[in-house]
Amino acid sequence: MKTSQNAAVNATFAREADLPRVPLPTLEDSCERFLAWCAPLLTPDERAATEAEVADFLRPGGPGRVLHAALEEYDATEGVHSWLDTFWPYRYLGRRDRIALNANFFFLFKDTGRPQVERAAGLIAGALAYKRQLDDGLIAPAVQRGAHQSMVQNKFLFSTTRIPGAQQDTVRAPYTDAWPGPSGAPHIVVFFRGRMFRLDVIGPDGVPHALDELEAGLRAVMKAGDEGAGEDTSVGHLTTMARAEWAAARASLVAVHPGNADALDTVETALFCVCLEDFAPESTQDACDQLLYGDRGNRWFDKAVSFVVFADGRAGINVEHCELDGTTILGFTDALLAGSAEEFSRRSGARSQGQPALEPVVFALDDALRTQVRAAAAAFAAYGRNTATSTVSFEDFGSSAAKALRVSPDAFVQVAYQLAHQRAKGRLGATYESIATRQYRHGRTEAMRVVTPEMLAFVAAMDDPSADTGLRHAAFRAAADAHVARAKESQAGQVPEQHLWELELIQRRRGAELGVDEQPSLYRTPGWLTMRDDYLSTSSAPSANIQFFGFGSTSSRCIGVAYVLLPERFNLYLSTPLPVADQMHAFAGHLREAVAELRELLTSVRSED
Repeated sequence: MKTSQNAAVNATFAREADLPRVPLPTLEDSCERFLAWCAPLLTPDERAATEAEVADFLRPGGPGRVLHAALEEYDATEGVHSWLDTFWPYRYLGRRDRIALNANFFFLFKDTGRPQVERAAGLIAGALAYKRQLDDGLIAPAVQRGAHQSMVQNKFLFSTTRIPGAQQDTVRAPYTDAWPGPSGAPHIVVFFRGRMFRLDVIGPDGVPHALDELEAGLRAVMKAGDEGAGEDTSVGHLTTMARAEWAAARASLVAVHPGNADALDTVETALFCVCLEDFAPESTQDACDQLLYGDRGNRWFDKAVSFVVFADGRAGINVEHCELDGTTILGFTDALLAGSAEEFSRRSGARSQGQPALEPVVFALDDALRTQVRAAAAAFAAYGRNTATSTVSFEDFGSSAAKALRVSPDAFVQVAYQLAHQRAKGRLGATYESIATRQYRHGRTEAMRVVTPEMLAFVAAMDDPSADTGLRHAAFRAAADAHVARAKESQAGQVPEQHLWELELIQRRRGAELGVDEQPSLYRTPGWLTMRDDYLSTSSAPSANIQFFGFGSTSSRCIGVAYVLLPERFNLYLSTPLPVADQMHAFAGHLREAVAELRELLTSVRSED
């Protein structure tokens, strides 16, 4: 695909250097906020113990001062975009468990009624049109509340693959020293019945294939893959393994046969994956589950972008999270779903040039690798069975209804989550909410903690028989206002958790050099451990093009709450480990009651005004 030669100064990325830097909070502010944020979850004794260790962390010459000074020095270093530059690789690439289900996320797209091959070809055409605009710098920087947003993540939409490592993973991607500029790869990888095929969707002169040719190429894949793969030959299963195990298996792949390195290169440089399924999901929830952890050897979970298209034409996307956040994927998928396949094909400059080149991607496996493939498939299938999920839909409630009640829609649903959680589990627990911070240079997200003293008081008032409507309404308003205030602080980067976490990571990396030989005791306090032990992990994806958004839970007792809150509808996908299934279903039931109860509460008070 022909691209501009001056991508570095194109309109898409031109404003990046002018964006403000992510603010580095002072050590005092982060410690003060940390104590305030964890306090509602602690007993008086736990609070006192945490306060004592924070005081030691903050003392002159104490470990906090030394580590923060090192972070300040790093933040001022030439070439560093943000004090979080080393944090993000550790947070995402440093995790050692499996990323399939645990880290990747999905969107279920709205239905179009198009049959499978047409739907898949349309998504390919849309992606190629988007890539052409991106390569030519024609995608305007996103703007939110008048502020331009960082567009850096768009560089990782195409030809980006996570590579497993023994200690920490790496990323193979364009726009890097190893691969300057946009990807010139002409191909995608298409999965069908556990088999993999290279399909050249861009011709030798850089022009995409016409839409009917893309459809013909996909049909050729389905014909060639009709027999399916042997249960021990689908190498995609290996991408479901824990990272160090997958790294060792990948090394074995390369060692066992020279052709395997070429096969890996084909997958890793592909623009994206298209996973064609030979079945239709039984329900919307089943479609969501298949997008999150469907396998059958029909995925490469390390690939940044994988479109999944079912036999009935329903479709969605599975995303590898290390370089891509939900807001970037929303912008990408909104662009793909906002027009017709024919229009996208025209925009990309596609023309007829014969059926796309097609080639199987085949790995040579020895007995040990075949055994690993079978074991990985069985282990991940069991892991999926040990995950409970649920979809919850409100057809009569959305952000418009919340605004009509004079409350922030996000505050309304977060308050409802807490009330439902209290009633489902008999307690409140640490709750994470992802807050986008792309208004900063290389900005990504911040970790907001939802449980405030006002939230505790509200939940108590709602279940106090002696509390009248006025008291409950006042408690609700206080909780909602506190939530909005904290969200604004978080959007402004005034958040303690990632700051203190990065100081801990500096101690691990450079402790001996800095004279901080041991992990500061702050990181073993009840406050630190309790604040980060999620009972609810929440994130939103507001788009009319998305039916559901979802991800796995983050701990053994956590409920993942992924929600699409639009003016006229509110859809949630819940996930949790199987032992917590009953509590998750109870949470879903109580959430319906909570939304109705809060609407009634706010409506009754308004009617009295």
